[in-house]
Amino acid sequence: MTRRKKTRSLADKVQIRTGKRKDFKKWRHENPDQVTSSTRFTQKKRQQRKLQAARKLARQAAGESIAIHPDDKHGGTSGEENND
Repeated sequence: MTRRKKTRSLADKVQIRTGKRKDFKKWRHENPDQVTSSTRFTQKKRQQRKLQAARKLARQAAGESIAIHPDDKHGGTSGEENND
């Protein structure tokens, strides 16, 4: 007899419950309070979000600032030119 490969897939969790994926989906839909993410997954996602926020702040700090609404006296092109 061959060994079964260890996985973290949904299929293994289904076999533990009732043996059918459709039954597991139904059970999961009916019992949302019992379905939670693993602590490992939530910690991993929290860490990823922290890294993403840090990278975003670094990009914002490194970028040059631009005048979104420049003053008219600085030659802003608003579409109206004064040709006197």
